Order: sequence, then C-alpha cells, then structure tokens
Amino acid sequence: MIEVIINGQVRGLPREMNIIDLLDHLGVRPDGVAVALNGEVVLREEWEKTRIRAGDHVEVVHMVGGGQC
Repeated sequence: MIEVIINGQVRGLPREMNIIDLLDHLGVRPDGVAVALNGEVVLREEWEKTRIRAGDHVEVVHMVGGGQC
C-alpha cells in the first residue's frame, strides 16, 4: 500500500500505478479530465508511462463546458 495525495486528500493505493490505472481505480472516465502530477500537467499521451508513486500529489480536474459569452 502506498499513500498519495489526490485532490488534497490523503489516499491509499494498493501499489504504484500509471495515470490510466489510477483513473480506473478511482472510477473516473479519462475523457473530459486533466491530470497534474506534483504541480505539472501531464499530457494525455504520457499517461500510460507516467507512474504514481508514494508521496505524489495528484490533481484530477474535470473539465466543465458551458457558460455565456
């Protein structure tokens, strides 16, 4: 078990994992989200090879459309 901080909350993960596996573990659909790891936005094409390790800070941001111009 490793501990990481996801959206400001300490969470336990069963193991190190890549971003795609993390989103699946969290039940988050990958379309419509952006992910930052330790303060840096991770490009979607890097998700598969970017590992989440103990102590990492992850932000998963859901994109919201709409509004008025």
